[in-house]
Amino acid sequence: MLGYIARRLVGAALVVVVIFTMVFLLFFYGPSDPGVAICNRSGNCTAERAAQLNETLGFTKPITEQYATFVNGIFTGREISFGGAAIDCEAPCFGASYITREPVSDILRDRFPATISIAVGGAMIFFPLGVLLGTLAARRRGTSTDRLLVGSSLLVSAIPYYIVCLLAYLYLVVQWGVFPDSEYYPLFENPLKWFGGLLLPWLVLGLATSTSYARFSRGSMIESLSEDYVRTAKSKGLSDRRVTVRHALRAAIVPVVTIFGLDFAALLAGTVFTEAIFGIDGIGRTALGAIFQQDFPVVLATVVIASVFVVLANVVVDVLYSVIDPRVRLT
Repeated sequence: MLGYIARRLVGAALVVVVIFTMVFLLFFYGPSDPGVAICNRSGNCTAERAAQLNETLGFTKPITEQYATFVNGIFTGREISFGGAAIDCEAPCFGASYITREPVSDILRDRFPATISIAVGGAMIFFPLGVLLGTLAARRRGTSTDRLLVGSSLLVSAIPYYIVCLLAYLYLVVQWGVFPDSEYYPLFENPLKWFGGLLLPWLVLGLATSTSYARFSRGSMIESLSEDYVRTAKSKGLSDRRVTVRHALRAAIVPVVTIFGLDFAALLAGTVFTEAIFGIDGIGRTALGAIFQQDFPVVLATVVIASVFVVLANVVVDVLYSVIDPRVRLT
């Protein structure tokens, strides 16, 4: 297994390098002028000032030299100069924001705790709830309970997620005041405020996402319940609960875990709608603002971080296969 994990990690690293290179090239050959994007913030941008900024930041150098400088900064850090004002960017350095002129790594480090809090809290709701509802529907296949669960999950899934977020915020926070206004507080500074400020985003994300997991789990569970080993377990006199949990569910949950791993990695890369609508400063909201403001170092860093999360999630999910399903062997 260790050899398999090592090979997968090497492959994942290569995928991240390819993605980073492609994004860097798109950034370099894009239609926007970094110098103009930076000096426009001061309100007195001239062509000479933009050209000076491009030269100071190294954007006039060959692309190979720029690429080497950027990669070296990720591992060793570097100094960034904005027209005379030098910024010490420690490793991992992804450049400095055009807007705030802060190192991008510092910005994302401040935003990441909010994003991971939302992702973990939402996942602790939608994964177990979705699997539970899907298992219940599969065991009662063809009954009114099954039709109710499937129909309601399809109804909720048909509504765009951002509409669900917006309606929850407008009614439950603004109009009725059932929940306090969502806000992120550091966990270890004030656990109660941290919990209260994220409770509604957790519930909305968890309940809305659980519907798709209920359908995935139901389909996988129906297939698992029809397997020979399940019928054999039943013929031995085992209870329905034990057959479902110890035999059928263990096999049925494998494809669901695959989807969960990718979804959770995407959430760690930024819960854009949740953060934007509920006003929480996380990775997703930061990336969205950077796109509109043409803050390309922030955009580049968030893309790289998202790719790292996704490829690592694939490796972790593959390893978990052998733990969840004894029929799977990693070689």
